[in-house]
Amino acid sequence: MQFNDDADLDTSQIEDARGSGGGGGGGGFGLGGGLALGGGGLGIIGLVLYLVLGHLGGGGGQGVSSGNSGGSDNSAISAECKKGSQANASQDCRVTAIVNSVQNYWTDQFARSGKTYKQAPTKLFSGRTPTACGTGTSGMGPFYCPGDSKVYIDLSFFQELQTKFGATDSPFVESYVLAHEYGHHVQNLLGTNKKVGTATGANSGSVRLELQADCYAGVWANHASTTVDKSGKKLIDKITQQDINNALDAASRIGDDYIQKNLGNGQVNQSQFTHGSSAQRQKWFTTGIQTGDPARCDTFGATDLG
Repeated sequence: MQFNDDADLDTSQIEDARGSGGGGGGGGFGLGGGLALGGGGLGIIGLVLYLVLGHLGGGGGQGVSSGNSGGSDNSAISAECKKGSQANASQDCRVTAIVNSVQNYWTDQFARSGKTYKQAPTKLFSGRTPTACGTGTSGMGPFYCPGDSKVYIDLSFFQELQTKFGATDSPFVESYVLAHEYGHHVQNLLGTNKKVGTATGANSGSVRLELQADCYAGVWANHASTTVDKSGKKLIDKITQQDINNALDAASRIGDDYIQKNLGNGQVNQSQFTHGSSAQRQKWFTTGIQTGDPARCDTFGATDLG
């Protein structure tokens, strides 16, 4: 994955709260201070890990200090991240460029459909952070909160994705994760998340919501090398087949069945599925990236999820 050295980065889409966090993370893979469930408000692994791995200990049930306001200070990231060349060298700038690309794509796609896309910031935090959905913690992984329309991520997640899940260290894996979260924002704007109840299971609304977000991530990836910045310059020069393979590998490692078998009690229980199997996640990401068409991501109308 290569960013265009001359592209202009827009750091206004990032909120950097890492200097104002409430200290260390909640530990384990629990829900920390109790983020509200439902509606796509949890990201790639938060709800899955809560249901499947909570018994492993660590639990995360620590409270958050009332003095943690979660305020942001973008001065450092704004000074550092100005051009695509910096996205090729720095994770902070890379995340900025990815968020820019994903949101610029959806802005254009909504406009083509006669709709208006409302931008959502990505909030970088360390340890824990207050949200409109409750307290978010590092142990939850990335998540989208529909209550305040923000994507939240502790960037240490990407290291955990490698060490605990065995995913490849790849900028495009980061892109897949972030594009998935913005898929939840698209669902929130379209009202799709209202179709989801509290039920779990292989054909549940929760699984369909997550697989659609995977598909939306793939749709963006299809258009990523042609999506431009505000001045009309491409943000991303190229995405290779190896990049795509790395994302598919990551998708396989965050499927419900993989997590239950390899990080849970070793037994696969489809009645507790919330995000879909490894094969399903790969299938729907592939559907998005091959077609580049959001209309092909109708997981709620699909009779066979794969």
